[in-house]
This record gives sequence, C-alpha cells and structure tokens, in this order.
Amino acid sequence: MTPEPAPTLAQLLTFYLEAGVDCALFEEPVDRLSESERPETFKAVSPATETNAARASRPLPASVVSTSEPMPAPDAAIATAREAARTAASLEILRDMLEKFDGCALKSTATRLVFADGNPKARIMFVGEAPGRDEDIEGLPFVGRSGKLLDRMIASIGLDRSKVYIANVIPWRPPGNRTPTPQETQICLPFIQRQIELVDPDILVTLGNPSTQTLLSTREGIMKTRGRWFNYDTGTRMIRALATFHPAYLLRSPSYKRLSWQDLRAIAKALAE
Repeated sequence: MTPEPAPTLAQLLTFYLEAGVDCALFEEPVDRLSESERPETFKAVSPATETNAARASRPLPASVVSTSEPMPAPDAAIATAREAARTAASLEILRDMLEKFDGCALKSTATRLVFADGNPKARIMFVGEAPGRDEDIEGLPFVGRSGKLLDRMIASIGLDRSKVYIANVIPWRPPGNRTPTPQETQICLPFIQRQIELVDPDILVTLGNPSTQTLLSTREGIMKTRGRWFNYDTGTRMIRALATFHPAYLLRSPSYKRLSWQDLRAIAKALAE
C-alpha cells in the first residue's frame, strides 16, 4: 500500500482553522514529541509507581508558568465587577473600566476589547453572546459574516448602525470561538447590565440562546423564547425586550429566516408606537 503523502503547510493551516485553532498562545512553537525538548523532571514515570508526594513536587514546565499576577477567585472577580460597573457614570468610563479589568481570563487571550458599535442614544439595542475572530481583530461587534447578515436584517426595517446600538454579553473573544464558561459569563454580566442601563433603550433585542437566557433570566431555549416580549428590569425602569435568532444561527439554518423576519416586523411595529 502506497503511503499517503504528508500534508502541506497550507493543508495543515486549513485543518487548524476549521478546528477553531486560529490564535497562538506562545511566541515560539513547542515540540511536544521531542525527547530533547522534555525537561528531565518530566521523563515518563509510571502512574502506578509514582507517589502522590512525588507527583505533587514535580515543577510545572516553563510554558505553563505565568509570570503575571494571579487571577482573582471567581467570586471575588464577580464582586469586583459588580462594584466597578455600579460606579460607572458613563459609557466612556465603563469602557475604560473594562480595559483595565483583569478579573476575566478571556482578556489575556483576546486581541482587544470589543465594547460596542452604533449610536449610544439609539432607541433599540442588540446584544449577542461574544465576539468572534473578525470582531477580535477589528475591535467591533458583529463585523464578520453574521454581522453582515445583521446589517441586512436591521436594514429590512429601515435601520442601520447609526440608529441602533450593538454589544455582547462577553466583551472578549473566547479562544477558538469556544462557548464562554458560566463563570466567565457571570464575571462579565455586571458590565453588560450597566451598559444597558446607560444606553437606556426603548427596546432590547437579545440575539441567540446564550444572551437571551443570561439577560432575560429564562431557562427556555430560543425556539420557545423567540418572538416573545419580556420585561427587562434595569432597577430604575422596565425595558421591553424581545428574543430572536442569532445571525450566525441563521447562516447555518436559513430556513428560520422566515421566523426572524416575523420578529423584525414586531420590532418595527413596537418602534412605531
């Protein structure tokens, strides 16, 4: 049997990109298969013969030892986020707080903060889950394929980015576009809540299941929540909120665009009232 040819560099890069591996964590590559790269303390040891004490005393490899300040415990980070967000008197101050906030590990792997786009005085605010690769590069929410579809969606009811405000629950891109953990979501939640309070829109639109469940405090899936009106309580007033599909989901399942159009028409009707 003729052996298959080794993959080319372009093929390997394509494979990694499709697998979600599109960012580097270290400056130099690490050959995990080379014995010469393996420290003496990490030579193979049988788990059956190694004692717990010996296992605990092994030093960590240099590649995983952080030289930065340790991350605060999740509960402490959440409390810090709540206190910081509560004191933000403007969107500019809130953004500056997020730039300096070190309580969420996502900040260390993201390229930049993705705060918001659009008109902060708009009557309608759209909130998604988290930035993707294109958003991480540009520092703006919804600028990739799903963002272009969102632009077409809002244009269908006579709006554009100068008439809406767009943000995400999570302001930093998770590595490889993975799903944010519940802890990461809870740490970032006070900031998006304060962002909604400061924008103070007449209508809040949650895009997709994660942002809907997080902001509207529901456990139901998007199929049951979409098209329904909720009351979002900012603490000072109630905002009408409507859940609809995330544009990225519509790209994967275009048959649901019909239902999304119904939601958009409901939004347009509410804005006209």
